[in-house]
Amino acid sequence: MTVRPRTPLPPWLEHALRTRREPVPWGAVVRGACAAGPLLAAALAAGRPSAGVAAALGAMFAGINDRPGGRRASVHRLGTPAVAGAAGLAAGTVAGDGLAAVALTLMFALLGLVAGAVSAVGPVASAAGTQFLVMCAVGAGAPLSAPAWQRALCYLLGAGWLLALRLAARPAGRGGALRAPRAAAAERSAVAAVYEGIAALLEATGTPHATARRTALTAALDDAQDALAGPWLRSHAGSAAERRLRARYDAALPLAEAATALAWAGGAPPARAVRALRGLAAAVREGGHPGPLPAPERVTPELRRLDEALLQAALTFDRGAGGRRTHTRRRGPAAVARTALGAGGREYGLRVALCFGAGAAVAQVLHHVHWYWLPATAVFLVKPDLGPLVSRVLCRAAGTVLGAALFAGAAALLPAPGGEVTLVVVSAALVPFATRHFAAQTAVVTVLVLSLMVVGGEPPAAAARIAETLLACGIVLLVGHLPLPGGAGGRVRSQLADATRAAEAYLAHVLDTPGTPRTPDHRAVGRTLRREAYRTLAQARAAASLAAAELPLPSHTRSTAGAGRAAVLLEELVDTVTACAVQLDDTGRLTTRHTRRLTALLEELAATHRPAPRPALLRTG
Repeated sequence: MTVRPRTPLPPWLEHALRTRREPVPWGAVVRGACAAGPLLAAALAAGRPSAGVAAALGAMFAGINDRPGGRRASVHRLGTPAVAGAAGLAAGTVAGDGLAAVALTLMFALLGLVAGAVSAVGPVASAAGTQFLVMCAVGAGAPLSAPAWQRALCYLLGAGWLLALRLAARPAGRGGALRAPRAAAAERSAVAAVYEGIAALLEATGTPHATARRTALTAALDDAQDALAGPWLRSHAGSAAERRLRARYDAALPLAEAATALAWAGGAPPARAVRALRGLAAAVREGGHPGPLPAPERVTPELRRLDEALLQAALTFDRGAGGRRTHTRRRGPAAVARTALGAGGREYGLRVALCFGAGAAVAQVLHHVHWYWLPATAVFLVKPDLGPLVSRVLCRAAGTVLGAALFAGAAALLPAPGGEVTLVVVSAALVPFATRHFAAQTAVVTVLVLSLMVVGGEPPAAAARIAETLLACGIVLLVGHLPLPGGAGGRVRSQLADATRAAEAYLAHVLDTPGTPRTPDHRAVGRTLRREAYRTLAQARAAASLAAAELPLPSHTRSTAGAGRAAVLLEELVDTVTACAVQLDDTGRLTTRHTRRLTALLEELAATHRPAPRPALLRTG
């Protein structure tokens, strides 16, 4: 009997059926249960249900952004979108009270254009733009009996309460002991993962798994960089812990460079170095010392660089803090403006403006009492970081139907208003767990929002919620596939352009004039440029992967054709430049293998970028 091979599912459908597998974030679950529900109950006890609804909304959105990671990064990840949401709630309240329907729709479209363009800057900016627009719609349409400033203040208090719970959390140590340094346990875990990633890359040297391990190392470096980027929240651990952890992260960068060069060269993996890196990882995670490291074996330039980096790491761990810092280049206003005003920002801003404005117009024409649901839902659906367009539309529709059915059943059994408060507590606790799948998150948020509406004085509207969501799905499907000026795929092209510029800067630095001294400062600048190149390349690869999973429309396919291959070639180029940097620092000249591979990659990249204008790197390489 012949077994027919299974036909692969379309990428957009496969994404809709896929669930992320990750540990249950019990800390976030507890924070969710202790945030929105108690705030709402306290407001009801004080006779201020509108204030409780606004505070619960702030806590809900903060709970959606309450992802695993360091406490430092959570200030920016939760706080910035919360401020934007409060501003949107205030602006929407003022506009809803003073503008007619046509003027309000035009204002929504303009705000969608600006917020959508800003959302292209990065994940936090995307969350901030989304919260601003959603709360702008809620402020304009929700019947909350409070002035604009009180609504905004209550929203900030709700988000701030959950953030305070996030910052107060202290992971327990072995045996349940609480120690001061464990306030930074997540940050230390992120840095330890970098050392583990370097060891895994060395183990994969000379095998087909080396590229995947290098990609995983890049992700670990990105996570650690983000974990150390926020303001240091000092406990009695003091600033010495911060300096020590930063120094240990900086010590990992030369090791990552050496491991990448060794993987490129394809040499035998040094088991002694792998054991040493595992010891360094354990020392970072426990806040201790790695003990003695193995003696060096200086055979090739790559091994000499690895041994030198291990020696410097040993010195860093021994003296605790201090040493040479590798500074992270932050995006200045010019770079942020270039991203927002570039092809990706313009395309996404225009789609958000059309969806947000069209949603408001259709909703007000229908004269529905909950008209603000439609534009708010459209803003969520148009976000590309939630997966392919058809996938997120299917998940949103299914999640809304399930959530509305669950709410209707629970509301019929539970007494008011205690039943709604209970639903808010349960739903808020489930939000962090449900973020692993968009349909599950939608179902949980639907129950929470419908409960808040009833507490705020509105009639139950589960059926209307389904109808408004389906209308929003139709609008986003139409607008998401419209051919716009400048063509589709602007986000992919913009990310590839940023990655190409970063690779160009790194290549130009490494292949500088022969007379340039290879000083420690020169190496430090190179590592900073290398980090930026790999980070932008990871973003470009993710954008290309998302574009490949969309519906294969002719205009979209033409605009993103070759994007994935170009991202792969750029990563191979940065790998090769890393190997060139190690070779030049050791011997002062490149081998024939280095130059041939570099030339071949530049030529292939130049061919991949046609017919678009090619950057200077590709024109002159």
